[in-house]
Amino acid sequence: MAQVILLHGLHMHAWAMRPLANQLLAYGFDCHRFGYYSMLHTLPVHSKRLNHWLEQHFDLATPLNFVGHSLGGLLIRDFLYRYPNWQIGRCVTLGTPHLGSLSADKVQKILPTFIGQSYRSGLDGNVPMLIDGIELGSIAGNVSAGLGKLVLPRDGRENDGTVYIDETRLPNATDHIILPASHTGMILNKQVAKQVAYFLQHGHFLH
Repeated sequence: MAQVILLHGLHMHAWAMRPLANQLLAYGFDCHRFGYYSMLHTLPVHSKRLNHWLEQHFDLATPLNFVGHSLGGLLIRDFLYRYPNWQIGRCVTLGTPHLGSLSADKVQKILPTFIGQSYRSGLDGNVPMLIDGIELGSIAGNVSAGLGKLVLPRDGRENDGTVYIDETRLPNATDHIILPASHTGMILNKQVAKQVAYFLQHGHFLH
């Protein structure tokens, strides 16, 4: 059974990825949820802890797939850059602001403690580029709902309530798709789970 590591987003915990894990199980994936303190440490620290956790649970020769929601997608990129010794299958990010987050920029200026260490070299867009040879699919949502709307400018650009769609477009990603889901709702959405499973199986989304 293919191994999938699920990484949650900002202000969340590992249990938040349980619904997605249950849905992916039905598609034949063995899912494991990694939890990290999203505001207390920077991505390099999270990557170090993730590497240690993986060493305790997996062999270096075991192919691993990664799925990250929001900040979790940036953690995937940082981890792959710093620990290239792992055998990586495919990766999917959900609502991840690969190019930086305008909403995080605004919160950082107004209430920096709300996003903590996740901003520097993370949500500010200064994350290592995706390393060569990695198949990564990026899923964006276009249902503008959630608390993020309080800081997003009303400029007509499509967003998921927290992240703009154009912020999810990673230049060297393998594929990109837009689905009817909100930022937080992605981890509960059956259509999102179906597309995640399809990409992990085939290396592209079902368009």
